[in-house]
Amino acid sequence: MGYLRLRQICLVARKLEPVVGQLTAVLDIAVGFRDPAVATYGLENAVMPVGTTFLEVVAPTRPGTTAERYVERRGGDGGYMVILDCDDPAPWRAHLAAIGVRIANPIVYQDYVGLQIHPRDSGGAMLEINHTPGGADPTGPYHPAGQDWRRFVRQNRVKAIAGAVLQSAAPETLAQRWGRILKRPTTRQGEAFRLDLDSGYVLFVAATDGRGEGLGGVDLDVADWHAIGAAAKAGGVATVGETVEIGGTRFRAAR
Repeated sequence: MGYLRLRQICLVARKLEPVVGQLTAVLDIAVGFRDPAVATYGLENAVMPVGTTFLEVVAPTRPGTTAERYVERRGGDGGYMVILDCDDPAPWRAHLAAIGVRIANPIVYQDYVGLQIHPRDSGGAMLEINHTPGGADPTGPYHPAGQDWRRFVRQNRVKAIAGAVLQSAAPETLAQRWGRILKRPTTRQGEAFRLDLDSGYVLFVAATDGRGEGLGGVDLDVADWHAIGAAAKAGGVATVGETVEIGGTRFRAAR
């Protein structure tokens, strides 16, 4: 199999704009795309490029959506999806079938294929592997971000999303499960476990915030933490060391 990269993180919120407003103000990033196709799932969204990676927020627009149930189950806004891109989804589809991992939502557009893995099989978070033709170049096309995403890139404070941080009562077990799904080894880092991708990583840590298993944090390749901290303080956003919490998700400088 070819490349497998951490390309996008999706958060889910009860209300879209308050979370998007804090993210753009604190991280100095911009909304580059709002996808009308997510209305099919009873959602609205905003996608913000962070270098050649992407941060998305979705919010339910009608009762009874999967996203709304997820927010209720985890006790509020928080991390929702870890989205990877690859050079060819066909081998991944075959691999998932071979190990008995279900695809909950196959997505096929003219120029895009996405494999959303059943959350009961992945654990930790919704996991998606996708492919956009021409997307081997990180500055090239990426369907979920729209056609003009490059115009909205700002890197004065944050250069890129470096990693996803999944929390669990059994982080080693969860890491091994993701390692099997993604065909990557995991290594121990103190009390945590790390799975490296061709670009980016997934970190598995113990859940200590009372919210149970889920996508608890995002590691950032930071250009100016002082400016992030100052903007967070001005906007009343909680900050502890080099960590800010927005939308029920801890954003921190990559270790």
